[in-house]
Formats: sequence, C-alpha cells, structure tokens
Amino acid sequence: MLIDTPYKNNDTITIKLVTGEEVVARLDEEKDNEVIVSKPFQLVADQKGVGLSPFVFTANREDKFKLNKGNIICIVKTEKQMASQYIETTTGLKLA
Repeated sequence: MLIDTPYKNNDTITIKLVTGEEVVARLDEEKDNEVIVSKPFQLVADQKGVGLSPFVFTANREDKFKLNKGNIICIVKTEKQMASQYIETTTGLKLA
C-alpha cells in the first residue's frame, strides 16, 4: 500500500525520535531506510516557551544529516508558527 506524505522535499518538517527529541529541519530527501535533512534544530523549553537549539552543536551547519528511519517515530510537516521561527533562526529572514 502506498501512503501519501503531507510533506515534500525542501519543506520544514518535524521529526519525533525514539529518544523523545523533537527535531525541526529542512527535508532534503527521504529514502527507504533514512531521512536526509539540513539545518536540524531540536525543540527546547525556556522561560518564553518553546525555542530552538542546534541538534548537534559541533557539526558543520551546512552538512547534511542522515537519520536512520529505525530511530524515528513519526515525521510531519511543521506547523506554520514554528516553521516561521525555524526559518528566521536558520536564515535571519522574518516571515510575515
């Protein structure tokens, strides 16, 4: 059975990992056993609510990240407000 996904390449997506982390990133490619993303950030709680923090602090921000699908619970398109915050964090562009 073929399942249509509500997201496509270059969309801002949210990935829930088996470790409990929630990652927001740009989808580059989805393969059978892995998901390839750019500029992944994890959600963190702070005094203002929910913020974004680098997923891997020591990684080159321009590298692609390969996530094993065996470590992923679900993938969804990121809701609009968080996607706007992610784009502002990664590009400096503020969306209206």
